[in-house]
Amino acid sequence: MLDKLIVFEKKYEELSSRLCDPAIAASAEKFTQTMKELKEIEPIALASRDYRSCCTQLAEAKEMREREKDTELLEMIEEEIRELEQKEQSLSENLRLLLVPKDPNDDRNVIVEIRGGAGGEEAALFAAVLYRMYSMYAVRQGWSCEMISANETELGGFKEVSFMLGGSGAYSRMKYESGVHRVQRVPDTETQGRIHTSTVTVAVLPEAEDVEVDILPTDLKIDTFRSSGAGGQHINKTESAIRITHLPTGLVVECQDERSQYKNKDKAMKVLRSRLLETEREKQHGEVSRQRRLQVGTGDRSERIRTYNYPQGRVTDHRIGLTLYKIDDILNGDLDEIVDALTTADRAERMKNEEWS
Repeated sequence: MLDKLIVFEKKYEELSSRLCDPAIAASAEKFTQTMKELKEIEPIALASRDYRSCCTQLAEAKEMREREKDTELLEMIEEEIRELEQKEQSLSENLRLLLVPKDPNDDRNVIVEIRGGAGGEEAALFAAVLYRMYSMYAVRQGWSCEMISANETELGGFKEVSFMLGGSGAYSRMKYESGVHRVQRVPDTETQGRIHTSTVTVAVLPEAEDVEVDILPTDLKIDTFRSSGAGGQHINKTESAIRITHLPTGLVVECQDERSQYKNKDKAMKVLRSRLLETEREKQHGEVSRQRRLQVGTGDRSERIRTYNYPQGRVTDHRIGLTLYKIDDILNGDLDEIVDALTTADRAERMKNEEWS
């Protein structure tokens, strides 16, 4: 294991030296790339140094214990050994976590798609609640939130809504939101006070880079139409909304949020690229990835990753058995406690599959 760690330390030293190279410093592209590599490897290299130092101190303390005859000194040495053994275990666990391969998509922007499932208008209204929740979470994270398209209902809900969240680590934090979200509450239209159960499906896709997906112009059918829904005088005046059909796959993407036809086309192409990239990944892997399996698509009430129970003020994530009695805070964008717990559980699961020898 120590030999493996030394490789990281040597790489870190090599990258640090490269930053002092005038040729690297003179090239913005090379300097940026070197800094990126250095930043990725630095946590492992520094943790490796601490771990090896602790192992050395522990070995020396054990040698001293073998030689020492004085009772009082032996007690002091034994205490030091116990502390060093605890430290070694902690550093070892930290290294195991750092060495778990990082999801290559973690730093990407995300496209979020929310659709009402079982429950009709009540499901559409809760889709709007989730959109607001993620928008407020984006503000807390310092991310941008950009609407792509929305199909609104008369009562202010969404049959479906898609939007982009842009910022550092967006996918790493949002990827656990994919799946069916169940809500239990008394609708405003319910006269007898009965609790209704509805569902909303959420899909989170990493934004695709242009170079990753090759789309031929001849594979696209592009239609324009007039925007619908709330929007003031602009609505129905111009055909700025865009519908793109990818003929080989049948995928259809719409965008009508912007007044500019060009901007709507650009957003729609981003969504199409992300969907095609996800489809290609599934083909390459032979089966849906672990994250994608969470994105159940039927919207059936029995399928859910999380339940929002209004009468009890409770939110339960069923994947990890976490229940929090702070539904108002969560729906106002306070998602960190849930996301942190899901991240920890995911890392623990992946660590089980990593060799450590």
